[in-house]
Amino acid sequence: MSDSFSLRRFQWALLALAFVIGVGGAVFHFAFDEDWVSATYRSVVTVSLTGLDSPPDSRGGELFTIVLLLAGVAIFAYVAGALVELIARGVLTGVFAERRRRMAIESLRDHYIICGYGRVGRRVAQEFREAGVDYVVVDFHEDALAAAHERGDLLIEGNGTEDEDLAAAGLARASGLVASADSDVDNLYITLSARAQRPDLLIVSRASDDDAAKKLRLAGADRVIQPYSTAGREMAKLVLKPQVAAFLDVAAGGSNTEMRFEEIEVTEACGQGGKTIRDLRVREATGAMIIALRKQDGSFDTTPSPDARLDDGDILIAVGTPEELRQLEELFAPRVQA
Repeated sequence: MSDSFSLRRFQWALLALAFVIGVGGAVFHFAFDEDWVSATYRSVVTVSLTGLDSPPDSRGGELFTIVLLLAGVAIFAYVAGALVELIARGVLTGVFAERRRRMAIESLRDHYIICGYGRVGRRVAQEFREAGVDYVVVDFHEDALAAAHERGDLLIEGNGTEDEDLAAAGLARASGLVASADSDVDNLYITLSARAQRPDLLIVSRASDDDAAKKLRLAGADRVIQPYSTAGREMAKLVLKPQVAAFLDVAAGGSNTEMRFEEIEVTEACGQGGKTIRDLRVREATGAMIIALRKQDGSFDTTPSPDARLDDGDILIAVGTPEELRQLEELFAPRVQA
């Protein structure tokens, strides 16, 4: 039997209990001239097997009470059986767990949504976990659901192509979405749906080939990743330029987990706008190195000189150890107003 059948059985048991109490109250009221309150009270205590303050005044009332008592025994046995089945099958605990999960998702702000929890989606989730970033998984395949439950991920069982599923995952409050389904068609629909609802949302999508990548960009994806092409390029680099590949691996935190990339925004509140990298003595003060600047117009300065000016709204791309990057973040943290 399914969980839904168990719930229906429990609901039928409650309805039967209410029906017997109602019939008992009506009979005591109309057949034995008791007022509604007394009749209902007598029916409840009889059906619930808690006893009576006084026996009925007539022989017919006593006989009906016996019938009502027997019906009460049967109903309560049925209710108890249904309740035990619900607990044994984990339906009730599942309902409470589902409620907690929904509340946890509703409380999220600036999180990320992963649509598709295959090999790519699980790798994305691992990176998010290591970075301490909140995320919600949307998938319906059994193996994906099992993997999400095993890792304790917040999960919406559904398809990211459906607007309702994206809404349940908190699309309105999310910072970004990863369309990592195994199907290019699904990723295209996910991208279209998300972009239509959130024009400002950061969307990164997976594509299997160049044609799919082109369509995804037209649909509104900010970034498109082609795992097979990327893997091929990386393998070629390892063969043709092994030292370059080794350096990039170190810089990306592959073989040396101490190195990290970070992006930091120059805000008006930090008070560093208008200064140069030399003025701030970034390297000497923090140990981190600024390797690129993204200007407000979207252009990149990939080799910023010490005399490069930092303006409010610029994004710094820096590399360093976690401690060095922490000090760099403190350098550009909002200043407390006196």
